[in-house]
Amino acid sequence: MTYTGRGSGRLAARAVTVAFALALLFGANLPAEKIGPWDTDLLFQPPTVEWGEEKDGVRELFYQGEPFQGRPTRVYAVYAQPPGTGPFPAMVCVHGGGGTAFPEWVRLWAERGYAAISMDLAGCGPQRQRLPDGGPDQSDDSKFRSFDENSVTEMWTYHAVAAVIRAHSLLRSLPQIDADRIGVTGISWGGYLTCIVAGVDSRFRLAIPVYGCGFLHENSVWLPRFEKMSPEQRERWVRFFDPSQYLGRVRCPIFFLNGTNDFAYPLDSYRKSYDLVPGEKYIRIEVRMKHSHPDGWAPREIGLFADALLKGGQPLPRLSSLHREDRTVWAEVTSVVPVKQAHLNYTVDGGRWQDRQWTSIPARLEQNRVVAELPSEQLSAYYLDVVDERGAMISTPPEIVR
Repeated sequence: MTYTGRGSGRLAARAVTVAFALALLFGANLPAEKIGPWDTDLLFQPPTVEWGEEKDGVRELFYQGEPFQGRPTRVYAVYAQPPGTGPFPAMVCVHGGGGTAFPEWVRLWAERGYAAISMDLAGCGPQRQRLPDGGPDQSDDSKFRSFDENSVTEMWTYHAVAAVIRAHSLLRSLPQIDADRIGVTGISWGGYLTCIVAGVDSRFRLAIPVYGCGFLHENSVWLPRFEKMSPEQRERWVRFFDPSQYLGRVRCPIFFLNGTNDFAYPLDSYRKSYDLVPGEKYIRIEVRMKHSHPDGWAPREIGLFADALLKGGQPLPRLSSLHREDRTVWAEVTSVVPVKQAHLNYTVDGGRWQDRQWTSIPARLEQNRVVAELPSEQLSAYYLDVVDERGAMISTPPEIVR
């Protein structure tokens, strides 16, 4: 594997000069502004970076983080790229709770033909050891602790979003990376962060949040945390750190993936988050999709979506929103690759989304439509999906009755 312009030796230092000419050269000359608590004028500049040695096709690095408790910080990350000199498309990979900088994740993207970076967002370094100059940890106590307007930059979400954006800025500064072909994907809390980042960093070409979404204060596994907050604390947390405040700013194509029974991010909050995006968007809802890092980076649709936008590949199928007349429901289908299957997925249960039972039955493919008959008037939620000849599945947004 060739790394252009990097020093040798363990954690050899390579300072990246931050200059206006460099920003122009690598496409970072977008209008900068302060969005929420994040100053994009600073975050869009390449951070200083120290490169380590390569092992099994993956290279360690540390890059500049945000000040924390009055001291500078570093972010630990891993990087991989395909053979050759590029220019490569690239992905920024954002882990979830209990995660770290995953070598296997960036290796997976390198095998797909992408450069990729995955950073630790818990203030840890190699082997998940706490860094003396790391940022905040990723415990729920850190995420939901009390703060005021003066301490917003001490919060975990502030640091995590900044670390993701700085990783993007770093990739854009590398000569082997095509700065116009970079996407971001995240799993669970990383999906939550991806929803925010996609609204703050307008340079991304695509975004793929898995599981994570907004409206955590309305319905999520963290409702007990919000119930313990004062009304002022709750309003402040939502205003600064809930993705619902940023999804309306997303301008790149975005692909939401989740399961019907996700333990953390329920389907009603997921649908509301999807609805906020004004532009091109896709959704994939899998009945009882498992929740884990490997299950979150495994769906083939993720790579196909990235390939279509960053490598000129064949796009995923497109489904319109649901239409209904009496008990007949349908959606328009657009697909370059022939569609081979279609399904109606529904539940009649109420109560917690995590506990509802779902049923899938075949739907009909009629020219450019997928059509199904609702089996009951008592459905509480339903949606259609189609599967093309590659095995790629796309859904309609779920219709939520109760």
